[in-house]
Amino acid sequence: MTLENSNRASGAAIAFVVAIVLFVALGLTVKLAMTSPSIDEDRGAERSKALAQLRATEDKSLNTAGWIDQQRGIVRLPIETAIQQAAGQNAELIRNDLKIRAEKAAAPAPVAPAKPSAFE
Repeated sequence: MTLENSNRASGAAIAFVVAIVLFVALGLTVKLAMTSPSIDEDRGAERSKALAQLRATEDKSLNTAGWIDQQRGIVRLPIETAIQQAAGQNAELIRNDLKIRAEKAAAPAPVAPAKPSAFE
């Protein structure tokens, strides 16, 4: 390798590095100079408001009593009251219901009817 060839190779490498630095600098300049409006800013605020309303409604329905259908006599109980009633008075009824359901689930499947003869 001659001196002239090594100078050409060094010059090419330096030119390549300078080109990369200029490209990066130009890219950063364009990125910082260009500002785009936030498209989802209004939508995010709207969704936050809707979520807050939904959580308030859920909280109200879980923690307050009220009528669901007054004509049919269906009421909504606070969750704590419902848990206390289920654990207290109706424990025996719930236990019997679970036993019946477990027996039905464990019962063997009914036998399939016999295939009728092709001549019938």
